[in-house]
Amino acid sequence: MQTNIGGIELTLTPQGASPVWRFSLESARLPVFARAIRDEGGQLLALWGSDDRHLGRGYGLHALFLSSQGLIWAHCPLPADAPAYPTLDTIFPQAGRMQRATFDLLGIHAEGAVDDRKWLRHAAWREDDYPLRKDASPLPPHPSPLSQSDTYPFIRVAGEGVHEIPVGPIHAGVIEPGHFRFSVIGDKVLKLEERLGYTHKGIEKRFEGMDLPTGARLAGRVSGDSHTAYAWAYCMAVEAALGVEVPQRALWLRALFLEMERVANHLGDLGYLGNDVALSFGFAQFWRLKEEWLRLAQRLFGHRYLYDRIVPGGVTTDLADAPALLALAQRLRAEAGELKTVYDEHAGVQDRFAHTGRVEPAMAARLGLIGLAGRASSQAWDLRVQFPCAPYDRLEVNMATDRRGDVLARVEVRFAEVFEALRLITEIVRRMPAGPLRADVPQAEELREGLGYVEGWRGPVLVAVRIGADGRLDRVHPHDPSRQNWPALEVGILGNIVPDFPLINKSFNLSYSGQDL
Repeated sequence: MQTNIGGIELTLTPQGASPVWRFSLESARLPVFARAIRDEGGQLLALWGSDDRHLGRGYGLHALFLSSQGLIWAHCPLPADAPAYPTLDTIFPQAGRMQRATFDLLGIHAEGAVDDRKWLRHAAWREDDYPLRKDASPLPPHPSPLSQSDTYPFIRVAGEGVHEIPVGPIHAGVIEPGHFRFSVIGDKVLKLEERLGYTHKGIEKRFEGMDLPTGARLAGRVSGDSHTAYAWAYCMAVEAALGVEVPQRALWLRALFLEMERVANHLGDLGYLGNDVALSFGFAQFWRLKEEWLRLAQRLFGHRYLYDRIVPGGVTTDLADAPALLALAQRLRAEAGELKTVYDEHAGVQDRFAHTGRVEPAMAARLGLIGLAGRASSQAWDLRVQFPCAPYDRLEVNMATDRRGDVLARVEVRFAEVFEALRLITEIVRRMPAGPLRADVPQAEELREGLGYVEGWRGPVLVAVRIGADGRLDRVHPHDPSRQNWPALEVGILGNIVPDFPLINKSFNLSYSGQDL
């Protein structure tokens, strides 16, 4: 398709029948294109790099944009001797950490960046080494101690009465590590700065050389609470690259698994949010419901969190007891409705939720806030609605939004999404077509690429896949919505008191490991 965006004539190549469009662009022209996307109300969804020297090229910069035309995947070839491109963080602030991660892993430099501090390295590898390059040296088993010159330069807030509170990276309980540096006067937060990257597992490097089924297992473990979303997005990318037509029943089962995952996570978060405002009754009741839901998933499909049920070409298991699932979905809807009444009518809960951790709609748009948190701040994007893949194109998903952008808004969106997911589950079970569960996946005979996109419970989960001519994975980039949503937490806490941070943090409930690859 020929089109003009920002005065740039482009030839967009479609990815099958999906709303994904691809094109190549000189890196110098990328900012012009990005501004045009921003000016039409679109967003930057993901940015990553690739080492293409083994393909007879240099490096590649990849950017995925959300626009009215669909998902636009731009590729900018970069020279092998000095891979660099003009920064995008002045146009899309969410690009900043993605650019920093891309430099840490590949040495691809964003020229003119607002912030070029290291992001993922944590002295785990040498400063002049880049682990995602094909010729990278193996990481040492015991990294050398951090030198004083390599310490992370936090931004300091000066003034009379200002002091800092460092929290983490080790936390109480079992949550993942992250460092939060508060600058406060009394209990009032003047600034919060996050330092993440402590969960770096080398997942993107591990993908290299894997066969396709094993890649699906690894993709599902990028962020464990979003297993279905990642496994489906990965398999969708593989299937798009190889032209695989997935059986209809398998697609409907994938949607069933995804909505079950959405219900489980929202129930757990609604319980935690009650606990954070001293309503232990809410915590106990929502977690009782979540436990029942997980036990039914175990009985019906063999795993509480539905691990490894989605594979390239389809699914591995079928729905055997539809009446049991429909009955529990109906009961959960009624009981969650009763608990919503408790939350709505509890003065203490409402006082803590309302006006706390607010991200104004204009700021949410500026930061590129997406997914559940974005919809609570008037960012009305949901891949199931705007760009639905099968079977969502036949389910008419009702998108939940709110304008207030505070903890209460994020709670309201969660309740609405629980009820809608339970409705969708009922629809899926009643309308699911008969047929096979899996199609054959052919062997790649030349280099192939594909993109998978799924609206997970946090927001859009994206996976880009490159398959080599040997049929094995050459490059995989999974993208979690937490990557662009973590900075919004730094904004939402401003002006609030330190004791409200756990509540605000839980209302976003972002992934630590999902953005640390």
